[in-house]
Amino acid sequence: MTRTRAALAALVAAVWLVGGAPLVVGQSAPGPATTVGVPDRVNEYASVASEGAWVALAWAASSDATGTNVYAAVSRDGGASFGTPVRVNAVEKQASVNGEQPPRIAFIPGDRVRGSGSPAIVVVWTAKAAAGTALLSARSGDGGRSFGPSTPVPGSEAAGNRGWESIAVDHATGRVYVVWLDHRDTAAQADGAHAMHQHGAAAAAPSGDGAARAQRSQLFVGSLGADVAVRGIARGVCYCCKTAATMGADGAVYVAWRHVYAGNQRDIAFATSRDHGRSFTDPQRVSQDAWQLDGCPENGPSLAVGSGGRVFVLWPTLVKAAAGETLRLFLSSTTDGARFTPRAPLPAAGAAYHPQLVTAGDGTVIAAWDEVVTGAPRRVRLARGRPDGSGQTRFDAVDLGTDTEGSYPVLAVTADHVVIAWTMRGSSAKPLRVLRLRLSIRS
Repeated sequence: MTRTRAALAALVAAVWLVGGAPLVVGQSAPGPATTVGVPDRVNEYASVASEGAWVALAWAASSDATGTNVYAAVSRDGGASFGTPVRVNAVEKQASVNGEQPPRIAFIPGDRVRGSGSPAIVVVWTAKAAAGTALLSARSGDGGRSFGPSTPVPGSEAAGNRGWESIAVDHATGRVYVVWLDHRDTAAQADGAHAMHQHGAAAAAPSGDGAARAQRSQLFVGSLGADVAVRGIARGVCYCCKTAATMGADGAVYVAWRHVYAGNQRDIAFATSRDHGRSFTDPQRVSQDAWQLDGCPENGPSLAVGSGGRVFVLWPTLVKAAAGETLRLFLSSTTDGARFTPRAPLPAAGAAYHPQLVTAGDGTVIAAWDEVVTGAPRRVRLARGRPDGSGQTRFDAVDLGTDTEGSYPVLAVTADHVVIAWTMRGSSAKPLRVLRLRLSIRS
């Protein structure tokens, strides 16, 4: 299908869109969620961004006939309603997406095109390539009504697999930083081209210490404008766990990922750049959880910056419980990128996966995840808390109602709402589910 035909198809497509009233946190009877998606496709693996009253969603839409493509839809009313989905990738069946590496979307603040008043939007995703995978990006200058050509992320076209990307935008300069996991070193070895599993499919790995094998896997950082030299800033990363990146108000760039430490311990690492991405600190271990695993958990961290420049890190790790081992979520924070508060648990009732984290303007920290309780389907959960002076945060669970079956939640905040979207369960055609909640707590 040509780009023109694809745009026309997007304009005439019927959109799944069911209105839902805003939910006040603590309300006993939540209203219905909004659903957004491309008809007759499996819509899944979303990311979400906000800028003022604008909220943008990007996700993968797939079917046997169409393959997998990246779509975006935009709300101009704080997430209350969304426009028609628009295909982002210029070439059909171009995307290679999963839950730990969804297409990433962001607004570029202050960037207005042709006096339209519409913000620029950028999407970055993993795509199939001749010698593995590459990262592509596309940009919209009209508030998500259309997207321009798909262009390679500078530095991501080497042989081998890469992905699990994250992006962060400098609000002062508009620079878009891209962080990803890279396996170009493995591609150069005849016996290692498929050593690590791609997209959740396990493959045989060479014997030996996992930390030594992981030295072939790197964390890369670059930018879309090629104005930041693309390079690896850490070796020994845990492949197939998502990365996280965010910006401080002072232009600092923060990144987090799962690292492979000695003895196959897979804990969260953190690094900071205070010179606009030209250099990064050595990796800092956020918490010594000692999760020992000869494989990838496919469960990475999330980052958010709060008041006073405090950076919050949320991640899952394995703990021992009364009924045996299970996954739990923990939060830590730092003000200097070197010292972290002791990890604090979140109120998960079961095994917890795929955390997301945002902060609101009033200092509130909001977390989402999906969890599995024995005998019940996987459901999406939400909690919120306010940090004390030391950065320690006590979370209270938020009741989302009963219609929360799903996985891979994502979060964004507007002036007075939090927007949460997630993938619904099942393999048949389905939309994304989106819920809009008021930030204020009603006593």
